[in-house]
Amino acid sequence: MKITKASFQFLTQLSKNNNRTWFSDHKNEFKAHEVGVKAFFQEIHNQLSKIDYIESHKLMRIYRDVRFSKDKTPYKPRFAGSLKRATEQLRGGYFINIEPGNCLVGGGFYAPNPQDLMRIRKEFEIDDSEIRAIIANPQFKKMFGKLQGEEVKTAPRGFDKTHQAIDLIKKKQFYVMRSFTNAEVVSPHFKNEVIKTFTALRPFFDYMSDVLTTNLNGESIIE
Repeated sequence: MKITKASFQFLTQLSKNNNRTWFSDHKNEFKAHEVGVKAFFQEIHNQLSKIDYIESHKLMRIYRDVRFSKDKTPYKPRFAGSLKRATEQLRGGYFINIEPGNCLVGGGFYAPNPQDLMRIRKEFEIDDSEIRAIIANPQFKKMFGKLQGEEVKTAPRGFDKTHQAIDLIKKKQFYVMRSFTNAEVVSPHFKNEVIKTFTALRPFFDYMSDVLTTNLNGESIIE
């Protein structure tokens, strides 16, 4: 199973006709493309499970929640989904976004809870050498570029704004993404590239998992 040109064409048309009437008239077409994309995600799940422990995967809804948004278009013209790593010892999640002109594969930590966020920041405050070695690795940089994520403007409360790791400490999210062209996504090689991309995330995930399952003394907090 692969992502098809027809699915991209549907998403492009949805972007141009982002209204409930058009979508209702093309609902069966959407469902047909969704079936194919779900099958693709299942195959990614199956392959990834050979090299990592995957608990589940889910395809995100195409419907937008417009209640608190200035953008009132009712649909997101993309197929996107995530894969969740299993067990308390394995942290982080994989992500795929199939969208004309904005195809992304990557993962990380998008919404760490306050306790996890503080633990990560404290680790960076104590020693940022290991995380910097991971994200500065030439292969990692070539594939993903730099570590991404929203951040506070100056410094979180309780942290020195002049600290050498303040660029990392300021972050509220920690993730990386690899971009693909539409042509690359519909290629028969795309599935292998997704697995290759996810495999490249493992040093980052393994480090962050170790941080989030230990205290500042390096002792396990998992019972």
